[in-house]
Amino acid sequence: MQTKSFRIDRYISKQCSINRRDIKLMLAQGRIVINGHVMREITTIVEEFDHVVLDGKVLQDKTAVYIMLNKPIGVVSATKDELHKTVIDLLPDTMTGSGVKAEDLHIVGRLDLNTSGLLLLTNDSRWSRRLMSPEEKVEKVYQVTLQNELTEEYISAFAEGMYFEFENITTQPAQLTILSPHLAEVVLTEGKYHQIKRMFGRFRNPVLALHRSKVGNLSLDNDMSEGQCRLLTSEEVSGMT
Repeated sequence: MQTKSFRIDRYISKQCSINRRDIKLMLAQGRIVINGHVMREITTIVEEFDHVVLDGKVLQDKTAVYIMLNKPIGVVSATKDELHKTVIDLLPDTMTGSGVKAEDLHIVGRLDLNTSGLLLLTNDSRWSRRLMSPEEKVEKVYQVTLQNELTEEYISAFAEGMYFEFENITTQPAQLTILSPHLAEVVLTEGKYHQIKRMFGRFRNPVLALHRSKVGNLSLDNDMSEGQCRLLTSEEVSGMT
């Protein structure tokens, strides 16, 4: 996803088809207001959710939206799909808020078709990029139900990381906790393709169920049934970054 921040002359020129050389004079005349403040500097950066006014006309008044969804199995993590119901289809019309369209949303860390649990959606690309950046090492917590019994050998193998020859990569150390003979909790700081299933595949132990319960400091709301969603609170949003 692309950053939606622009220098003020480029932004005004793009929105209003005004020559960028004329915008310096407009700034000097105090005709451009951002978030209630008159802008004078040509180096000013317009961010995605700034309130921008030119000569009393609103050019941008966009609301940031952050959604928690309890994704069911069988629903695809996509905005459009010809074969399956998508997570966007689960959102009520009133969820996104005034002026925000469902097509403006994107998914923060997709879940496979047969994986359930915590899924985040937003229209704030900077927020989602920070959460998914490999450098940030945001933890994702999963409960994994296995066909065969677990042993202590799994713990050390996950902690050491595993080499995947096809991509020529070694996974980051992962924390595995045995909760019962067939149930494990796995904590990842990355999200390679089918990573958990492939790691357990090294032990020839099929994954029967996979559920994500936590991303960073945010846990799935226990009061939400499968398919339900809600807006994040401002504290939850700020606590994620």
